[in-house]
Amino acid sequence: MADNEPTPAEEAAARARERAEQEALPYKWNQTIGDLDVSFTVPANYKGKDLSITLNKTSISAGVKGQTPIISGTLPHAIHVDDSTWTLTTAPGGNEKVVEIHLDKVNKMEWWPHVVTEAPKIDVTKIVPENSKLGDLDGETRGMVEKMMYDQKQKEAGLPTSDEQKKLDILKKFQEQHPEMDFSNAKIS
Repeated sequence: MADNEPTPAEEAAARARERAEQEALPYKWNQTIGDLDVSFTVPANYKGKDLSITLNKTSISAGVKGQTPIISGTLPHAIHVDDSTWTLTTAPGGNEKVVEIHLDKVNKMEWWPHVVTEAPKIDVTKIVPENSKLGDLDGETRGMVEKMMYDQKQKEAGLPTSDEQKKLDILKKFQEQHPEMDFSNAKIS
């Protein structure tokens, strides 16, 4: 283990602190590689006209009209405003309503550390995407995501990434074709 690697106890403490910070937020959020959803509750008698929700390419403000927004700030990355939406639905039990905001990421290849830059961050290197969601991606994007995930696992295990493995395979094949050459001091870069 490298010197700068956290111990399992430090890692667990960091995860617990991160979870506590996220649970303290006045909204809940989750994401896939391509989009992000934010939700919060309001009293059951509220209607859409009682809400104030503004989505811009790089900012968000959402809450009840005349009150401090529940979420407001600068997005860490751009969204497609025209493909981002919000809904107001009755929560199970009917005692309150849920405001759900769907943000469509411009860059479908990056995880967001937070919804707004003013909020506490999560460690995006610890995100494990649901495999079922990978099936939703188009072939080329899915291939890139799977390669990124594979390379991340290989790095964590101290093994060669797919690109490094390709170079090793080429060298091995070349060695087999040229047994007369000495590769004992060969360096791959």
